[in-house]
Amino acid sequence: MERITPSTVTLHGHSFSYLDTGTGPAVLFIHGILGSQRQWGRLIDRLDDTTRVIVPDLFGHGESDKPAGDYSLGSHAGTLRDLLDRIGIERVTLVGHSLGGGIAMQFFYLFPERVDRLVLVSSGGLGREVSPWLRSATLPGADQVLSLAASGWVLTRAGAVGRTLGRMGWRPGADTTAIWFGFSSLGDRASRQAFLKTTRAVIDVGGQSISAHDHLTDTTPPPTLIVWGSKDRMIPPHHAIQAQASVPGSRVELFDGAGHFPHLDDPVRFADLLEEFILSTEQDEGG
Repeated sequence: MERITPSTVTLHGHSFSYLDTGTGPAVLFIHGILGSQRQWGRLIDRLDDTTRVIVPDLFGHGESDKPAGDYSLGSHAGTLRDLLDRIGIERVTLVGHSLGGGIAMQFFYLFPERVDRLVLVSSGGLGREVSPWLRSATLPGADQVLSLAASGWVLTRAGAVGRTLGRMGWRPGADTTAIWFGFSSLGDRASRQAFLKTTRAVIDVGGQSISAHDHLTDTTPPPTLIVWGSKDRMIPPHHAIQAQASVPGSRVELFDGAGHFPHLDDPVRFADLLEEFILSTEQDEGG
């Protein structure tokens, strides 16, 4: 894939990084906690022939600034609305992974006239259960523990262990690779604080603290596709069925054997599925 240079724009006084490529109906990809633009990279060259692909780094992530501010779902949704205004896009298909799914649903709740479709990938906000390691980020003292765990000394030695295992034939899966890359980005204090604020905005010690079900039944949702990995250990797959019950007419696609990142486990299938979903709903609208 040809390397696409990200663009930057100043939003709310801070630098915000995003990719913008292709022509056609606009699709906005929203990553999850510890994610970035790179998690959608293998999809871009499969999609930008038929769609305009917008891939931001949320504030607190990737190449965007890490301000000391609001990291709630509503704040992220407002920032994305401002980005779309700045680059002249009126309506989008939202594709949100994990935290990004919660942001996508919040965006639709706040700005329904801007949303053509929702694609929720291993989405947050659809049930209480979530991985214990994310719940641990809400505990007192988590910032001190994280500072030690993400220190250069620890990361260097953990990387050396990984390379040794690799020489012995071990190959990390998509979940391990994505989580490790995200965790290794927490070496500076601003990134750690942004991670903790983002996590604590949606999770408490008992699990996910915000539920979209309270709002889904009060609105008429756009065409909605729900994608999940059958072996997701971060957010359990049965949340997809709960979501389908709350969103009449929604469609669920389970990626057998995939984990929390089905779009990384099988990017070809995911890209084909997304293209087919956009095309089929365009036909429905036209009919």
